[in-house]
Amino acid sequence: MKALKNPALQIGIAAIAGIAFGLVAGDWASNLKFVGDLFIRLIQMSIVPLVMASVIVATGSMSGQGAGKLALRTFGWMISFSVVAALLAWGLSELIRPGAGMVFTGELDPALTPPEPTSWQDTVLGFVSTNIFEAMSTANMVPIIVFSLLFGAALNLYIARTGSRLVLGFFDQLQQIVLTMIRLVMYIAPVGVFCLLAALAGDVGFAVVTTALSYLGTTLLGVVILLVLFVAVVALRTRLSPWKLPRKLAEQTAIAVTTTSSAVTFPTVLRNAVEKVGISKRVASFTLSVGLTMGSYGAVLNYTIVVLFLAQAGDVTLSPGQLVLGMGLAVLLNMGTITVPGGFPVVAMFLATSLGLPFEAVGLLIAVDWFTGIFRTFLNVNGDTFVAMLVASASDEIDRDVYDDRKVAAASEDSTTPEEDASTPEDEANAEAAAVKETA
Repeated sequence: MKALKNPALQIGIAAIAGIAFGLVAGDWASNLKFVGDLFIRLIQMSIVPLVMASVIVATGSMSGQGAGKLALRTFGWMISFSVVAALLAWGLSELIRPGAGMVFTGELDPALTPPEPTSWQDTVLGFVSTNIFEAMSTANMVPIIVFSLLFGAALNLYIARTGSRLVLGFFDQLQQIVLTMIRLVMYIAPVGVFCLLAALAGDVGFAVVTTALSYLGTTLLGVVILLVLFVAVVALRTRLSPWKLPRKLAEQTAIAVTTTSSAVTFPTVLRNAVEKVGISKRVASFTLSVGLTMGSYGAVLNYTIVVLFLAQAGDVTLSPGQLVLGMGLAVLLNMGTITVPGGFPVVAMFLATSLGLPFEAVGLLIAVDWFTGIFRTFLNVNGDTFVAMLVASASDEIDRDVYDDRKVAAASEDSTTPEEDASTPEDEANAEAAAVKETA
């Protein structure tokens, strides 16, 4: 019975039950979708304040030299893995050729008009908003991250000059309150997941999957290879046992694959990084917040495969310059497009029109995007944790006792979990005895 209290197991059971119910109930299951959407919105409404507070606190509390090293290591690992993801996608696509001989007779959604290609200069300009409140209202994450980094750096200088930590304390308390709010919302996660997947199973036509098995298989294979690479690098650099990772990442993985949203999973990733993996709050807040928009390795992998798929489907030979441009766009476009579900159609159409590829087959990719969304989000959220482990290990800010389950850490002052709520007097007595023994 104790195992049933595990949040990851509860979500997994709810997901299976939801799919089974949806297949039996058919179209009627769509009536449950609003409950799942409500759960997603309850999480999404706290993403912007949580990300802003996390980045500002992490940046504002750094010492000058430490801030530079932390940022350099974070961006270095993220860019390196993104480039590896793009190169791997190119290699697998050339080997498997998922788009070769592809025939798609379905019609493209009339609402999906090809967007006008923009220059890379315009893309970079979009990283900075002229109105931060507008960016916050639309959850445009990249400008929010940029603003928070600059605000945190200015706050750092202000604290060094005046010694006043009042503003920093405010954002630190805000971060802890939002994390507590997320913890309350997660009590209904199994219900939300059940309703989401019941509605999906009752509505989606799974037959379309067989048409795109080669595309899905290429993406899945790439995710598996990158995951093995991540774990190998983490094990070698941190000297931590990789066999403990599945249990520590189980809860965030369950949320990621059932919601296909990195933003919805972010609060759980941040909490688990501190409480289960042992990463310091400073590193976790900074690295994971930046990783929400920059650490989208699954997206880079998938977008590069999309470029090769469309080229092969239309029998178009890409020049080396076009290939490099396609991989570069995949890296750039991953920023800010994967925080919520539904960004893929715009990205796919943009890639097609930017490189002059036939976009008729985009409809097929959109039809199976829920499945590729699972692959992308799985790698995105866990990849961010791996990068945070690498960054924390380099500065000796990963608590090995927490990782080895010899110690408990808390991501916020209110670190009570459902399991801890059920403590007994006997448990409290044992805890007091352990504390006396440790003090002695």
